[in-house]
Amino acid sequence: MQYALIIREAAEDFARRNDPAYRDGWVAYSKALAQAGIMTGGAGLTAPETGTIIRRKGENHDVQDGPYPEGKEQLGGFYLIEVPDIDTAMEWATRVPISDKGSVELRPRLQM
Repeated sequence: MQYALIIREAAEDFARRNDPAYRDGWVAYSKALAQAGIMTGGAGLTAPETGTIIRRKGENHDVQDGPYPEGKEQLGGFYLIEVPDIDTAMEWATRVPISDKGSVELRPRLQM
């Protein structure tokens, strides 16, 4: 079954992305997923202020460029993994090198 590991990071975490101590943890984790043969996709995302939000308003769309209101956590990236069960997915989710200000949401992929 496929699961998404949805990574949320604090503003401080985005600022630390060039810090080798922080970055190397993510590189090692990504390599571990690849070596285990369970990573089917994923990507890190740039800082929230680089994004654009599009909202549907009836027949029209509103477009808002960043920056956005600050929250405690922002979407930092995601991994898609293929594992036999949720227990295995939970094991991998607990190994994600988030800081104590970030979080990981584990969610099954919608089967269509």
